[in-house]
Amino acid sequence: MKIEKIINNNIVSTKDEYDNELVIMGKGLGFGKKAGQLLDEDKIEKIFKLDNKDSMERFKELLKRLPLEYLRVADEIISYARETLGKELNENVYLTLTDHISFAIERHKEGLLYSNPLFEEIRMFYPNEYAVGCYALYLIEKKTEIRLPEDEAASIALHLVNAELDSAISTTFTLTQMIRDMMQLMEKEIPACQKAGHRDRLVINFKHLVYRMMTEAPVAVKEDEIFYDFIRQHCNQEYDLVCRVDTFIRQKYSCSMTEEERIYLTLNIKRIKDLYEE
Repeated sequence: MKIEKIINNNIVSTKDEYDNELVIMGKGLGFGKKAGQLLDEDKIEKIFKLDNKDSMERFKELLKRLPLEYLRVADEIISYARETLGKELNENVYLTLTDHISFAIERHKEGLLYSNPLFEEIRMFYPNEYAVGCYALYLIEKKTEIRLPEDEAASIALHLVNAELDSAISTTFTLTQMIRDMMQLMEKEIPACQKAGHRDRLVINFKHLVYRMMTEAPVAVKEDEIFYDFIRQHCNQEYDLVCRVDTFIRQKYSCSMTEEERIYLTLNIKRIKDLYEE
């Protein structure tokens, strides 16, 4: 492979056989080199291929000014996350997570404190990603001798969730807020929802529901009105609560459930109440 551009002493860009740009990391890979020369493939540590040209340009600009260790620790966190979570992560996570780690470290050096407003929600709703975030703090301290506050574990977890969903970080943040608001409304009305097992089951339902409402158009289905009427009549309290939650979400976030989703959530709440009362 030939060098297309020298980004810094340790990072260069090249192209694959399909003319896609790649960013190559390796200690001393760009030192004393010029564009057009062959890469020293023995020095290659990692090859990055982001999803689009804009992300790649932002990634290269970011890497020009960052210590190599920041990219290495981000890469190690992402590798650990893929192995631990067993999920696909959008390649743009290399850009977003490296940028976040750099910003968090610089902010810490300046003595600026940061409090994640969704810390408790992220820890509760995404426990596996949060656990990876805690491990990430250990790795960052090991590599940089800087111990970031625990709030950063939640922030890193949110970047991982964002990469899983392949959405903008602002969308993922809003999704988490919506789940929190729905849970609070449910727990206020139904104490059973506060029990760990029931709460976890409800959170899983909300995750899928909220993601659909925020990112996808509802799928048209043939409604079973006889069944729906039966549920409305026999689970009227639970259905009324779901409708009030739906109204709140529509007013605050400009999205809403389908009738099928309202019925499905009604049945889940009814089941939680029944199990709690047994």
